Amino acid sequence: MNAVQEWVPRTRLGKLVAEEKIRTIDEAIASGLPLKEPEIVDILLPNLEDEVLEITLVQRMTDSGRRTNFRVTAIVGNRDGYVGIGVGKASQVAPSIQKAITNAKLNIFKVNRGCGSWECGCGGTHSIPFKVTGSSGSVRVTLIPGPKGLGIVAGDVARKVLELAGVSDVWTFTRGNTRTTINFARATFNALKQTMYVKR
Repeated sequence: MNAVQEWVPRTRLGKLVAEEKIRTIDEAIASGLPLKEPEIVDILLPNLEDEVLEITLVQRMTDSGRRTNFRVTAIVGNRDGYVGIGVGKASQVAPSIQKAITNAKLNIFKVNRGCGSWECGCGGTHSIPFKVTGSSGSVRVTLIPGPKGLGIVAGDVARKVLELAGVSDVWTFTRGNTRTTINFARATFNALKQTMYVKR
């Protein structure tokens, strides 16, 4: 038996999913109930992919000496409008990766895709509907709708986030220290979150 089959839901949303009263991730997000169990995402989005963006060694001094931990930044997505980002810390690499992926699943949301490019106007869902900006730390990322066939004009970290979100054509403009992977990824993630709010 896998972990999902052995799963015993502990939250109200988990029980509704287990009883098949909620059948899609859209219904789960629209319910307004907090997403606190990664198994909910495993059931409702079975084709989810995950990718590790960065593994960092973190050291801190304690009374007993120097303690070493690993900090992992990971993203999950189904390349069709859903993406999440998470961070995990542990004394070993494998548990920290698992924590980061679990955290990413709990932060998943739906990206509102569209064709906001004046050069294209095809009405498809290959890009984003309008220009959005997100920031994290010193990094500020602006996403601009691109015409079909453009591809993702972005740095490696932003490209991975956008690919797993299912955005295939977009321009990006960045400011700040983009070498900080976690901030670069979060800024891109926060920009995508802005697509959920209708521009007036």
